[in-house]
Amino acid sequence: MSVLSACDLVARTGSPAELRGAHLEVHDGEAVALLGPARSGTTTMLQALAGLVHPLRGRVRLDGRDLATLRPHELAATRLSALGLVFPDDDLLPELTLVQNVELPLLRMGVPGTEARQRAATLLGRLFVGAGADHLPEAVSFGQRQRAAVARALVHRPRVVLAEDPTAGLDSWRALALFGLLVAVARDCGTAVVVATQDPELACLADRVVELRDGLLVERPVARTYTR
Repeated sequence: MSVLSACDLVARTGSPAELRGAHLEVHDGEAVALLGPARSGTTTMLQALAGLVHPLRGRVRLDGRDLATLRPHELAATRLSALGLVFPDDDLLPELTLVQNVELPLLRMGVPGTEARQRAATLLGRLFVGAGADHLPEAVSFGQRQRAAVARALVHRPRVVLAEDPTAGLDSWRALALFGLLVAVARDCGTAVVVATQDPELACLADRVVELRDGLLVERPVARTYTR
């Protein structure tokens, strides 16, 4: 069953249009790698899927609901409950500890504080950040901050996680570990994932690989051998 779909998307954040009729379907629990070099339009695609960019043409549907028909407060509520977002710069609040950052989506959804803290701490442990859970972001490594950002995107068990190049700035082995953890933990949660990456070898960890080429999405075969 399709949880997220984009049909005939034309969109741009600059000029010319980065998306020129893109189509995508993402199914329940599926991991999809969105492959493309810098400035190819992968960021615009993720922003359109999240309802952050309004397409010039086409539709984005999340659980069958057309995002363009939602009022601003409905769209914000949908993002909070049904989407998890990961950005290249981690985007953690500097005044909060890692565990406080991770529990924040749960608290905003009305989950009791004790339960929110337990779920956040458990997920940080699964992502091997348990020892730094009570530290501020500035006191831990970049890799730990990125894993905490992944935990924050997954903690409320969203329908879909949209991740923009989450391994940027990491060496090859840490990038492989983080990408694999994101896919594995999301799969355990029953959450679909769309991950934008410039690395074709990392993309092969996903269930499907689609390449953004000349504004269109092209399905690529998945090679399962990792050679680094």
